[in-house]
Amino acid sequence: MYLNIVFLPLLGSIVAGFFGRFLGGRGAGLVTMFCVGLSFCLSGLAFYEVGLGGSCTYLYLMPWLESDSFHVDWAFCFDSLTVVMLIVVTFISTLVHLYSTEYMGGDPHLPRFMSYLSLFTFFMLILVTADNFVQMFVGWEGVGLCSYLLINFWFTRIQANKAAIKAMLVNRVGDFGLALGIFGIFICFGAVDYATVFALAPQLSSFTLVFFNLEFEALNLIGILLFVGAVGKSAQLGLHTWLPDAMEGPTPVSALIHAATMVTAGVFLLARCSPLLEYCPKALIVISIVGGMTAFFAATTALVQNDLKRVIAYSTCSQLGYMVFACGLSNYSVAVFHLANHAFFKALLFLGAGSVIHAVGDEQDMRKMGGLRRLLPFTYAMMVIGSLALMGMPFLTGFYSKDVILEVGYATYSNASHFAYWLGSFAAFCTAFYSIRLLALCFLAEPNGSRSLILSASEGGSSMGIVLGLLAIPSIFIGYLGRDLFIGLGTDFWGNALFCLPINLSIVDAEFMSTNIKIFPLCCSMIGGVFSFLLYRGYNHNLFLWKTSFIGRKFYTFLNRKWLFDKVYNDLVTQNLLDFGYHFTYKAIDRGLIESLGPFGFSNILLNQVNQFRLWHSGYLYHYLVILVWSNIMFGLLFLFALPSLRILVLLVFSVLWLTL
Repeated sequence: MYLNIVFLPLLGSIVAGFFGRFLGGRGAGLVTMFCVGLSFCLSGLAFYEVGLGGSCTYLYLMPWLESDSFHVDWAFCFDSLTVVMLIVVTFISTLVHLYSTEYMGGDPHLPRFMSYLSLFTFFMLILVTADNFVQMFVGWEGVGLCSYLLINFWFTRIQANKAAIKAMLVNRVGDFGLALGIFGIFICFGAVDYATVFALAPQLSSFTLVFFNLEFEALNLIGILLFVGAVGKSAQLGLHTWLPDAMEGPTPVSALIHAATMVTAGVFLLARCSPLLEYCPKALIVISIVGGMTAFFAATTALVQNDLKRVIAYSTCSQLGYMVFACGLSNYSVAVFHLANHAFFKALLFLGAGSVIHAVGDEQDMRKMGGLRRLLPFTYAMMVIGSLALMGMPFLTGFYSKDVILEVGYATYSNASHFAYWLGSFAAFCTAFYSIRLLALCFLAEPNGSRSLILSASEGGSSMGIVLGLLAIPSIFIGYLGRDLFIGLGTDFWGNALFCLPINLSIVDAEFMSTNIKIFPLCCSMIGGVFSFLLYRGYNHNLFLWKTSFIGRKFYTFLNRKWLFDKVYNDLVTQNLLDFGYHFTYKAIDRGLIESLGPFGFSNILLNQVNQFRLWHSGYLYHYLVILVWSNIMFGLLFLFALPSLRILVLLVFSVLWLTL
C-alpha cells in the first residue's frame, strides 16, 4: 500500500506521457486522475494507520550508493509528518487534475500537461517520504524540474520562457546551499540518513567546521545552509523573485505549485530537520527574522498589484513567511498545521481566479473587471470563502493557525520573536486589505472592462464547480476539526516526527497571554478589510488624489515595482555577470587563451610544419639523401642513449617515418 501511494502518480505520468497520443486528452486525464485519486485514498488509510494509530512504517528497498563509509539506501519513512503531507499533496493534486481536464480541455497538448502534473506529484511524494537527505534531494530537484516544465508549458510565449528559466536559476542558488548543507552533515555525522543524524545531533553541539577559511559552529552552519535551500524553494526574502513570475504558467499549475508542492518543500525541510535545528540557536534566530521580513514584504507588495494571479502569488509568499518564522520560533507543529490549512484555501483562491480568468477571455488585469458578482455568483461565493480564510476571520480555517503563529511569536519573549510578531501583525492588516481589494475590483465595483467580454462571462462547467465546492469545505472546517489534534496541548499526534526542546515550548505560554495581545492581529485584519472596502467599493475620489500626488505616486511605484528587487538584481547582479562572462570568460579565455593555445594554435603549427616539410619533396635526389642520412644519425643517437624500455618505441617511430618517406 505504501509504495503504491508514491509510485501510482509515476505510473499515470508514464502512461499519459508515452501513450497520450493514443488515449487523447480525455483518456490521459482519466488515467492520471485515477492514479492520483487512488493514491489519495491510500494516503487516507496511511493517515489512519500512522497518524491516528501511531504505527510508523519504514520500508527498505535496496542499497543505492556505496563508497567507503558513504552509504545511501532507497528507503521510505512514513511517520505522522509524512502522512499529513501525503494527504495535502494527493488531495490538492487530485482536484487540480480534475479541474485541468476542463480548464485545459481545448489545449492540443493536454496529455503532456497531465503527464507533467502527475510527475510533479510523484517527485513531491518522493521528497516527503524520503528516509535520508540524498533521496530527499532527488525529490527536491525533481519538483524544480517539473516546475520548469509546467511554467514553460506554453513554450511559444517569450514571457513563459523567461519565467521558467528564472525559476530554475533562482532555485539553483538555494539548491547549492542545500547541497553544501548535506555535505556538511556527512562530514560531521558520517551519515546522511535521518535517524543517525538526528540521534547524534546533541553530541555534536560543540563541533566546529572550517568554511571559507573561517571557523564556525558546525550545527549553526549546517542549519543556515539548510535554510538557504528552504529560502530558494519557499520563496523567502532574497530568492522570492521567481514566485510571482511563475504565474505565466497555466492557472492549475499555479494552484499546485502554491498550495501543495514546490513552495511547501522548504517549510517541510525545516520541520523534518527539527531535531537538528533545535541545537542551532543562531540559525533559528536568522530563520525567524527572515520569515517575519518576508511576511511583511510580500504583503505590502501585494497591496498595489493589478494582476489577479500575482496578488494571490504574493499572498502565498507572505503566508510562507508566517510558516518559516514559526519554525524559527521552534513551533514546528504550528507551522505544519498552517501549511496544511493554507493549502486548501490557497488552492481555492487560485482555482477560483482561474474560473474568473476563464470566464472573461483570459483577462488577468483586475482593473478591467468588475461587476462579476451577478454573472459568476458561485465563483464569487468561493472567492469570498477563500479570501476570508486567508484573512484569518474567526471560525474559518486560517484563523486557527495564523493567529496561533502570531501568539507564539509574542509569547517567546525574544527580540527576534517580537520583531516577527509586529511585522506579522502589520502583514495581517495588509493581507485583509489586498484580499478585500481583490474582491472589490473583480466582483463588487462597476464593470470596467470590454463590454463583449463582460457580457459573455459565465460560470465554468461541472468539473470546475465540483472542485471549487470540494475545496470550500476544508477551507471552512478543517482548521476547527484539526486544531486539537495537531496543536492542542498534550497532543501526541506528532510523536517523534517533530522535536522541540522543553525550553522552547512557547505555545504553552501563548495560552495564558492577555486577550488584548491575542486579538490585536484580528483587529488589524478587520480594520484592513473595512478600510479596503471603503476605498475600492466605488473608486473613492480621495484614493485617486492620493495616488496621483507626489508622495503617493512614489510610494505606489515603489510597491508596484516590488521594492525594486528585480531592478537591483538585473542592474547590479545579472547584467554585470553577463558582461563579465562575455568580455572575460568568453572573449579572453574561451576565444582567446583556449583557442589560441588549443585548436587554432595546434592547427596553425601543424600547417606550418607541413608546409616546411613539403619543401623537401622537390624531386631532387640530393634532398632525399640528406633526409636519409640525418634520420639515420638521429635514430642511432636516440637508440643509443634511450632507456631499454623506450628503444622499441624509437624503433617503431623510425620505421613509420622511413615508410612515409
